[in-house]
Amino acid sequence: MGSSTGNARIPVFVVTGTSGAGKGTLEKGLLGRMPELELAISATTRERRLGEQDGREYWFISETDFQAKLRAGEFLEHVVFPWGQRSGTLRSEIARITDAGKIPLLDLETEGALEVKRTVPGAVTIFVEAPTFEENERRLRERATESEGEIDERLDLARQQLSQAGEFDYVIVNDDLDRALGELAEIVGKEIAAAAGTMSRP
Repeated sequence: MGSSTGNARIPVFVVTGTSGAGKGTLEKGLLGRMPELELAISATTRERRLGEQDGREYWFISETDFQAKLRAGEFLEHVVFPWGQRSGTLRSEIARITDAGKIPLLDLETEGALEVKRTVPGAVTIFVEAPTFEENERRLRERATESEGEIDERLDLARQQLSQAGEFDYVIVNDDLDRALGELAEIVGKEIAAAAGTMSRP
C-alpha cells in the first residue's frame, strides 16, 4: 500500500459476505459503537437509486471515468459484476479516512476483499453469512431492490461466495443481530488493541 501516514499500521477492516446476509446492518451497528471507524465509500458505475446521494451511499462515476481511474492505478480493489456494473475502493478514499485519524472500514464483495487481503499489510477480513442459504434467499427477496433476474444472479454469486468463506480471517454467522454485532465489535476491538500494541513496541 502506498500510504505513508502515521496510521499505516492501524488495520484496515474489511467486511464481506453474501448479498442478503445483513452485513450492512451489522456495519451500521458497529459504526454506532465504535466512532473511531469510518466506512469507506465505494465508487460504482451503477445508476443512482431514488434517495441516494453522490458521496454518501457511493461515488457515482461513469464507465469511462472508472476505466481511466483503473488505468491510473487509483483503485485499491475493484470488481466487475455478472450484470455489468463495476465497483471499487479508491485509494484517495482510504487516505481521506486515515488522514482524519480514523480507521477505514470497507464493505466489499468477496473478490475485492481477497484482493485487499493480498495487497494491504495488516488488513483484517471478516465474512458474514446468513444461518442458511434459504434464509439468505428470503432476505434478498424481501429487500427487493433488484429485479427478479438480478436476484437470481446474486443468488448464484452467493453460492460461489460461500465456498470462499474459509479464505477470510473471521467468519460470523448472522443468526441473531445483537449476538453477531457483539462478535463483530469484539473482533474489531481485539485487532485494534493488537495493532496499537505493535505500534508502541520499540
